[in-house]
Amino acid sequence: MAISSTGLGSGLDVSSIISQLSALEKQPLKALQSKATNLQTQLSAVGTIQSQISSVVSAATKLGSVLNWKGTTATSSNTAALGVTAATGAAAATYSVEVQKLAKAQSVSLPTGPTATPLPTATEQIGAGTLSIQVGTKAAVDITINSGEGTLAQIANKINSTSGLGVSASVLTDGSGKVNLILRATDTGIAGAFNVTVTEGAGVGSNLSRLATANMTQNQAAQNAEATINGVAVTSPKNTLTEVLGGLTLNLNQVTTAPVEVVVAKDTGSIKKNIEEFITAYNTLNATLSDATAYDASSKTAGPLQGDSVTNGLQRAFRGLLSSVNNTGSTFSRLADVGITAQLGGALSLNSTKLTAAFSDVENVQKLFTNFGGTDSTNGFGVRIKDFANGLLSASGAVTNKTNAVKKAIDNNATEQTKISNRATLVEERLKKQYTALDTKMASLTALNAYVAQQVTTWNKSTG
Repeated sequence: MAISSTGLGSGLDVSSIISQLSALEKQPLKALQSKATNLQTQLSAVGTIQSQISSVVSAATKLGSVLNWKGTTATSSNTAALGVTAATGAAAATYSVEVQKLAKAQSVSLPTGPTATPLPTATEQIGAGTLSIQVGTKAAVDITINSGEGTLAQIANKINSTSGLGVSASVLTDGSGKVNLILRATDTGIAGAFNVTVTEGAGVGSNLSRLATANMTQNQAAQNAEATINGVAVTSPKNTLTEVLGGLTLNLNQVTTAPVEVVVAKDTGSIKKNIEEFITAYNTLNATLSDATAYDASSKTAGPLQGDSVTNGLQRAFRGLLSSVNNTGSTFSRLADVGITAQLGGALSLNSTKLTAAFSDVENVQKLFTNFGGTDSTNGFGVRIKDFANGLLSASGAVTNKTNAVKKAIDNNATEQTKISNRATLVEERLKKQYTALDTKMASLTALNAYVAQQVTTWNKSTG
């Protein structure tokens, strides 16, 4: 009779025995699984460090780039009269500006008053013919007004739909049912002035000639802007001067009664902001490195990279670099000279008062960060830090190598766990086969024993 459940033949708790023996085979898995958890924590920590070093690279790149030191600011002592903006690279200087005239666009309209021809109604036909409009020295443009197209609104629409004309038209209602036509130059300045001549149509009663500029009232004459800058006279067809002073845009808003002072200076505010962003990026990295390598005696808890030579070496290298002396040709040789100092624990702090004082010689502050001498000792701090941090992240850099080493350890750990699991499975299968064979043998012996016992009993009865 076949044994269907291991242990029935032998009477042993075979399942428990096999389970315990299999567990013994899998015992090394616990250590490997614990190590795998630690390795994943290390990988996460290294990934954070890698990301934060990238932030340091970005911040150092800003400090090391000459372009980021070319920013300028421009201020006006009377912004209501004169606005000013500075482009990157504008030279630091002070200017005295006076505005005598503002640029204006020519504007004309139909005359009004007791002796003037009464204004037409909105539906009244002025007439038909051709308006010839010439702007400045450009060729005149003819606009045909056909019969039935001569209301002021229709005429204004034809003028406004003529592309590139240089004149715009609008219709103004005077509140009594009468309308007026206003023609205005698109551009300010004398070059934008226009003249309208009319060829009257053949229709009876046509009076299109009312729209000739000679017959209209000039509300505003075309005028160029006039100003003096440091005593030098300048003129412009526009109130925005972009080519008078290199890198500066002057916006003329009002005629002045007193000189307006324009001051162009280095944009030290942006430079300070870049320095603060670098300090923030570095301090974040420094805190992560400290936490990752620390040991908390009270909780007896070690950081994920505690004792790791690469991480400890990285922190020491950064601190050494930031406290080093550079020979950049600047009057400043250390970061501390411009107010950037390391505190207990390695975090950087900024003395704004000292930095502001250093900005009185901003060119030498720039050299401290941007100089490129070709060697570590002669390169500016921005250049050096960027190059050092980029090296850590390169294909053969320390951080990249550390990342790869942890990943390899994780892979090896997974391989070992698989080996142990597979070996435990094989042992379990072998034990099941062995105990199944034992059960079968024991069952056979038990059956034989019962048979023999039965025969003995029968024999004893027959001989009794």
